[in-house]
Amino acid sequence: HWVRTSASAADVAADAAAAVQAARTPPGGIATLVLPADCAWNDGAQPAAALAPPPRAAVAPQAIRDAARALRSGEPAMLLLSNEALGEAGLRAAQRVAHASGAKLRTPTQVPRMARGRGRVPVDRIPYVVDAALKVLAGTRHLILAGAKPPVGFFAYPGKPSTLWPRDCTLHVLARAEQDTVGALDALADELGAPRAVPVPDPGPVPELQQGPFKPDAFGHALAALLPEQAIVAEDAVTSGRALFAPTFAAAPHDWIQLTGGAIGHAFPAATGAAIACPDRKVVCLQADGAGMYSLQALWTQARERLDVVNVVFANRRYAILQGELAAVGAAPGPASRELFDLARPEIRWTRLAEGMGVEAARVDTLEAFADAFRAACARRGPFLIEFLI
Repeated sequence: HWVRTSASAADVAADAAAAVQAARTPPGGIATLVLPADCAWNDGAQPAAALAPPPRAAVAPQAIRDAARALRSGEPAMLLLSNEALGEAGLRAAQRVAHASGAKLRTPTQVPRMARGRGRVPVDRIPYVVDAALKVLAGTRHLILAGAKPPVGFFAYPGKPSTLWPRDCTLHVLARAEQDTVGALDALADELGAPRAVPVPDPGPVPELQQGPFKPDAFGHALAALLPEQAIVAEDAVTSGRALFAPTFAAAPHDWIQLTGGAIGHAFPAATGAAIACPDRKVVCLQADGAGMYSLQALWTQARERLDVVNVVFANRRYAILQGELAAVGAAPGPASRELFDLARPEIRWTRLAEGMGVEAARVDTLEAFADAFRAACARRGPFLIEFLI
């Protein structure tokens, strides 16, 4: 955590440039600049030049050789990709390694930013549910970390492991998050004799639109069919979003942003920031209703700045994730916990909340109505909210 206090108004610009540089230093961090009150009125301030962040550190050649040796062993191997490895260049490099070695590719359960869709290498996530994650990693003898941390369960559960890799699996750190992960993956591919260009797996045809009430799989297929090209998806759908990844491999090319920590309500502000950063791209916000109550003021910013965001709120009227976690530790929900996790008394009407913030909104309860509303919202500029009753 970078912290500095400006001594005078004359220092503010240079200190601010240093703060931005610190925040952008790989792998990204937090910078805090403290301004004494008199900096607001004292003279002496002058503009300062921007400071470029330092380049990513190269990976040691021995790490490349160690990973190559593991992959040449013939034992089941997996590359776990995160951070820089999830851009287009990183995914292509990882696919070269997989092509030459037969290793599987996976990402952590939550991805900070990932290039996805048709023409990009389709890499699925390690599941959130511990039992499912253990099944995905079962039999792996070599787990190679490329910009990722070792996979662990999000919470602890009685009788279940917190570490998700098998006991007889060896962890290999190819590159840490702050290092040149893309360069390391390409060097590893070269060490294995992989061709410079390898085919990208075909994700299959674009999924067709579905009908009827909300179901996670069906919604994922609908989103894949409707997503505009080069859209940015900010996702905090929680339990409503666990089936979104697989169908959207065949969607139009897009970027996917998730929260990688435990806070909820991330999608509204993340979508707002993405729309400010990329005003020429449509932003799609997928937000769970309970989580969205922590950050709905972002809708006002979207309206004020006329940001091009389509917000989809999954309105199940409850904290389903907390109900699931309570059951996962073997607890029997009682009246108090059921009341605590309920959002139906009083009913939250997202259309009215959005309109009160200056954002037009519509309420739907079928996939057909959602498709109509989503197409209409994408055909215009400016913020819009779709409340999907589920």
